[in-house]
Amino acid sequence: MNKFLIVGLGNIGTEYEHTRHNIGFDILDAFAAAHKSNFSLERLAFKAEVTIKGKKIICIKPTTYMNLSGKAVKYWLDKERVDNDHLLVLVDELAVPLNKLKIKPAGSDGGHNGLKSIQELLGTAQYPRLRFGIGNDFPKGRQIDHVLGKWKAPEEEVIQKKITRCIQAIEEFVFVGLEKTMAQVNNLEF
Repeated sequence: MNKFLIVGLGNIGTEYEHTRHNIGFDILDAFAAAHKSNFSLERLAFKAEVTIKGKKIICIKPTTYMNLSGKAVKYWLDKERVDNDHLLVLVDELAVPLNKLKIKPAGSDGGHNGLKSIQELLGTAQYPRLRFGIGNDFPKGRQIDHVLGKWKAPEEEVIQKKITRCIQAIEEFVFVGLEKTMAQVNNLEF
């Protein structure tokens, strides 16, 4: 059976729910719900499993807080014996406009502490990530407020469309591979 590890980045706690920084959690919640799976608290993460056509998709939402996400990712990669190329990290991205999604096979952490932690613990930046654009429409010096802020009402429709497309992108990643998924997703505008 082919195994995949899908990691949604975010912070635990009600104060962080549905913030831009927690979009990884929101995408995985929607993915699990779409496949009638539920999360349970396990070691270092909330975990849900989905099996589609013989492919096992392990979904985790780390409970380590964003800055220590690598601990959960490394633990579950090792425990489930998943290769890095079957890992997909769902992450908020300031450098991508709100109306876009970008999938990359590798890259720098771009100043994102969750990606930085994963890179440090895996010892590589060679792992796929789905970058959910949150845009950079905020006053100078207000980046933290933007990232940890809730979506604005006019953004909600775009966010829901993008989350729905992310569910499909996860399935495409599993069934048609990274390259084809990138070709299908990276030029979309919402």
